Amino acid sequence: MGQQARPAGDHPMLTDYRPAPGVADEMLGPGGRMRPVWRPFLDWLGSMPPEQLRGRFDRGDRYLRDAGVYFRHYTSDPLQERDWPLSHIPVVLHEDEWQTICRGLSQRADLLERVMADIYGRNRLVADGHLPAGLIAGNPQWLRPLVGVQPRGGHFLHFLAFEIGRSPDGSWLVLGDRAQAPSGAGFALENRIASRRIFPEPYPRDFTHRLTGFFEAFRGALQGLAGRAEGTARRFGILTPGPANDAYYEHTYIARFLGMLLLEGEDMLVENGEVLVRTIDGPLPLGVLWRRIDAGFADPLELDPGSIIGTPGLVDAVRTGGVAMVNALGSGILETRALMAFLPRICEQLTGQELSLPNIATWWCGGAAERAHVRENAGRMMIGPALATELPFELDAGTVLGGSFRGGGPASVADWVEDQGPRLVGQEAVTLSTTPSWVDGPDGGRLRPCPMVVRVFAARTPQGWTFMQGGYARIGPEGDATALAMQRGGKVADVWIMSDAAAHATPPSPPVLGPRSPAGQSALPARAADNLFWLGRYVERFEGAVRLIRAHHLRLAATGNPDDPRLWLLTQYLGALEFDLGQPVPEALAERLTGARDSAAKVRDRFSTDGWLALGDLMRTVRGMRETVQPGDDAAAAMGVLLRKTAGFSGIVHENMYRTHGWRFLSIGRALERADGLCALLSAFAVPDAPEGSFEIALEVADAVTTHRARFALETGFDTVVDLLALDADNPRSVHFQIAHLARLVEALPHARRGGRPAELLRAILPLRTRLEIAGPQDVTVDALAGIRGALGTISDRLSAAYLG
Repeated sequence: MGQQARPAGDHPMLTDYRPAPGVADEMLGPGGRMRPVWRPFLDWLGSMPPEQLRGRFDRGDRYLRDAGVYFRHYTSDPLQERDWPLSHIPVVLHEDEWQTICRGLSQRADLLERVMADIYGRNRLVADGHLPAGLIAGNPQWLRPLVGVQPRGGHFLHFLAFEIGRSPDGSWLVLGDRAQAPSGAGFALENRIASRRIFPEPYPRDFTHRLTGFFEAFRGALQGLAGRAEGTARRFGILTPGPANDAYYEHTYIARFLGMLLLEGEDMLVENGEVLVRTIDGPLPLGVLWRRIDAGFADPLELDPGSIIGTPGLVDAVRTGGVAMVNALGSGILETRALMAFLPRICEQLTGQELSLPNIATWWCGGAAERAHVRENAGRMMIGPALATELPFELDAGTVLGGSFRGGGPASVADWVEDQGPRLVGQEAVTLSTTPSWVDGPDGGRLRPCPMVVRVFAARTPQGWTFMQGGYARIGPEGDATALAMQRGGKVADVWIMSDAAAHATPPSPPVLGPRSPAGQSALPARAADNLFWLGRYVERFEGAVRLIRAHHLRLAATGNPDDPRLWLLTQYLGALEFDLGQPVPEALAERLTGARDSAAKVRDRFSTDGWLALGDLMRTVRGMRETVQPGDDAAAAMGVLLRKTAGFSGIVHENMYRTHGWRFLSIGRALERADGLCALLSAFAVPDAPEGSFEIALEVADAVTTHRARFALETGFDTVVDLLALDADNPRSVHFQIAHLARLVEALPHARRGGRPAELLRAILPLRTRLEIAGPQDVTVDALAGIRGALGTISDRLSAAYLG
């Protein structure tokens, strides 16, 4: 990699690779010569036949699908997901160039910290004329309640991201600062894992800097920042807006990877200036919040009163030092586009140095000279709102960065700039560099130059700023930088920081065995417990409905007579549950599964990826069946398929899930729902005056036909059915079994007993278990079953009051 650059035109991989004139390219340097850092990778890539390369790309995509990596699209369906769009060819940079970039960004990170401290502190930058007062006071990202608030730990900024791009002369520019709630770090890890599946060989693996050390260092910093409360380490969590957010997968991934609590605003409360997490074990102190919501939504009391995702009193907790916020509330002001116009001069004023890594040239139109400059040069500038914080990817030309005025000719642009003045900012039109991206075609595919920007992540540690060694670049289609944004179809590539020698072949040290209950996952937030509880209930309801619908269609196929008494009873029973049997696969069946999906989406950090994928496969199967399945045998067979897929999901989740309190709440929901469903089933189909064949329906729906034959070598009757489905302590499809199981699960929960005696929840379960232990079939009347169902409702209410409220 240290050799001289050589001409690239004769390389077989680059026959049609032609960057646009005047555009820098990551692989080809000045004069069209291949950058040395790319040569070994491209030689190695070219040694593979096209079909082998395609197979490797498929392997990476398959990993991402199997891992459940997705990006949320903002559409009418708030939970619509898009497969993670990996661009299979990495962006390759040499470690020397990366170190230079990181040194420049470290200087910039320190500068942003000082600007933030001044804006919310002494405000000397405004007083001394280095920042316009209106740019701060009129900025919606400036949060007045935070003025004068000193952050716990002494620093405002702990985690930053920078968008950088290579200019046509080969130098790097900062295109944007991300301080509000930077995203992408978790996705960078998944990019790396996927690229390792595509390229697993010692080269390039051992020559590429690892990413995990960055996260280990940041986790250690968070632990130190959290501190202790009454001798116990405080917990730290990541604050997410919830499943509808575009980066929610990343929030769940980071929570799992770093052992953090995944929290929503409702999971917390503030008491006496301290932030507490509502858990099933009671309120527990929280030391650090890594927030992934915009600051304005964090506290409806002091910030946006319309916020429904914040926590009342959170600003006061920050003010009193009760919690450390990563990053500080109000840091979104650092993303303001117009601020870039002043950072170079502020850097010289505060440090006596120039910015070693300059940002895109920017002019705020509030000054007469700057306004005149923008008017005169509007033809080569992008002009947009001064207070905008998003990267302006609305482009007029295919590869220039910016957001421009759309109306009229030069005269109208000048008038607009003069009229709007302080509300506008002009930025130099920058041509983004290109990087190789694999584009499929009739010939199997080829490398094409596509526009890109690199996102660099920085984390504060006790030793200073540390940087992720690569990991994340956004790629647009060839000649179209407008699609760099993920919501517009852009792709993401891994970024490799390469060494000249295999200095990174040594595997990371094995983790040291720590305490059995780490600060993160040991606590179960009440909201997570509630969603696990309802996930168990919804899946059990779905399974019970599938069994009933199958029983209906089996009998429809056998008799062909819709007036058959058994069919009539099944139709009445399912109709009361709002199932339209005019539809072979009723819409209400899909709706029950939607409830399960919505609950599961809120606890993605609590159970396996395989479980989530199995649930998604079940949903797709139900939707597909609604378009094709016919009544009778076809529908009965379809229900059999759904039962097997449901069993697969339940097996993955229940059998593989670690026996934490989360598993217990999932199992409690399942046990309650199954017991209630069995009581309802017996009340309709196992009564003395039920139509002939009803007992067989009860056994079939309860999946107990074989068990009944093994236990009772005689004709099916009321006593045998009730004994098996209501009273048998060894039959997992009996009411008694489920109540006994429920008692064992609740016994293991916190505070199940107080002062050596059962608490209220357990006191509601134990008499019910005893009643079933001593009952005979003659005691299981319709009224008795209604009483059991009422008791189950009381148990559910007491569970909510004790743990889920």
